[in-house]
Amino acid sequence: MTGTASSRQDGPGGLWDSVKKAAFIIGSGILFLAAFGNSLTWHLQRFWGASGDFWQDLWTKIYVAFEGHESALFYMGTMLVPSVAFWGSNALLLIVDTTGKPSFITRYRIQQDKNSPVDPAKLRQALKSVLFNYTAVSGPMVVAAHYLMTWRGNPCGPELPTFHRGLAELAFFAFLEEVLFYYSHRLFHHPSLYKHFHKQHHEWTAPIGVVSIYAHPLEHMLSNMLPVAVGPVILGSHLATTSLWYCLALVSTTISHCGYHLPFLPSPEFHDFHHLRFNQCFGVLGILDRLHATDTKFRETKQYERHTLLTSFTPLHTSIPDPPKKGQ
Repeated sequence: MTGTASSRQDGPGGLWDSVKKAAFIIGSGILFLAAFGNSLTWHLQRFWGASGDFWQDLWTKIYVAFEGHESALFYMGTMLVPSVAFWGSNALLLIVDTTGKPSFITRYRIQQDKNSPVDPAKLRQALKSVLFNYTAVSGPMVVAAHYLMTWRGNPCGPELPTFHRGLAELAFFAFLEEVLFYYSHRLFHHPSLYKHFHKQHHEWTAPIGVVSIYAHPLEHMLSNMLPVAVGPVILGSHLATTSLWYCLALVSTTISHCGYHLPFLPSPEFHDFHHLRFNQCFGVLGILDRLHATDTKFRETKQYERHTLLTSFTPLHTSIPDPPKKGQ
């Protein structure tokens, strides 16, 4: 029996295989970001004729402009900028969700028979909850983060973190989010909590981007916000890193819920399957799901085969079609 368990861990599709794949993907992403960051900096310096470190020069100008108003600068970076990222991306998706057009986007819909277009009454009800969570829950938590980070040091310091430190902090944030979100999410699936709190989020069995924060306020605070906000507080991160992380987290959860497997964007198949089946795929990265075997049913499906980066313009439900239904 021990040998069988070991082979499951070490063989293809096992935990160790999953960890190696995740390490390869994350490592490749870090190398890409490093190369892209250096290249982008070089081109921007040439275009603007900037001398020295382009990003540091840009930050210095912002820092000087807000000198004596560091709190306003902090809230601009942690509230305004992430809001533009979240609501900007969701505004574009809502146009598609509410009109069912254009077809070159809707053909990438994962659950093809759903939200074509979305129910207006259901959407209005969801938006009320989303706006409440965004203002009455997220806002005060960012204020609390500001006080904690200011107590530890100066999150709006004049010197930007090095590029490599920024990448290391983002990797730590992603790991911490995976751990905290996975276990808090599973906790809210406990029968004694699910019907009172998490059931609201699962009203959308075919999710859309904006319902990523459609949840009971307590769940939004403990399972959505806390896993994202606690990392920068622990590390005492610079505002630039914190702002970038908030934007990445909001855009990432939007993509995970958007319902479209679009070319050259991260696959939303994993979390879309969670909304479809409820008891699978609780995490963000999938490593803890593999560890706790909460993705076993998912790995037996066509959705798992489609859970990859789409690098062509052919929808994956076309290239990897569902098996014929019985009787057909």
